[in-house]
Amino acid sequence: MKKLIFIICITFCFGSCSTPEPRKPVTSSSGSFYRESAERAKKMLAKEEAMFQQLIENDSVNSFQASKDGFWFSYIKQDSTEIYLPKEDDIVTLMYNVQDVNGNIIYSKESIDTINYLVDKQENIFLGMRRAVKLLGENEEAIIYFPSSLAYGYVGDRKRIGRNMPLKVQLEIIDIQQQTQDSIPN
Repeated sequence: MKKLIFIICITFCFGSCSTPEPRKPVTSSSGSFYRESAERAKKMLAKEEAMFQQLIENDSVNSFQASKDGFWFSYIKQDSTEIYLPKEDDIVTLMYNVQDVNGNIIYSKESIDTINYLVDKQENIFLGMRRAVKLLGENEEAIIYFPSSLAYGYVGDRKRIGRNMPLKVQLEIIDIQQQTQDSIPN
């Protein structure tokens, strides 16, 4: 019995003295999830853009123009004498309603109420709207088509706006309080 225990101990000693075998790296995907997600987003954006083009072509009343930010807008009320557009740190008083692209009201101006928005400092309105605010002057109003990527994206607002939902918004700028260098806190 002692010989057997001795042989087992010697075997373990020699067995544990072997060189460690390097671990092989874990195989990971080559980013295919992100690549596929980007492809889906591109296809969805192309589909939404085609839908907007069709809506714009069928709209004989409004003249839409594409913004550099990826949405389309048409002035309902434009002040030809107003040349000041909101800049960072200005306080903009605005009202808007949110519709689906077929014109069904999701949120009315009354349900949203008047909003005071500190330009480029607050995120209480969605991304596309933050960019659109900077295109309108005081007392101007516009209809804007936002692709879902500039609206509420793949999440929605978790209330009435669904995921990946393009929106039509009627935005009105009521007032712009220009901020001077003296009024900006350091």
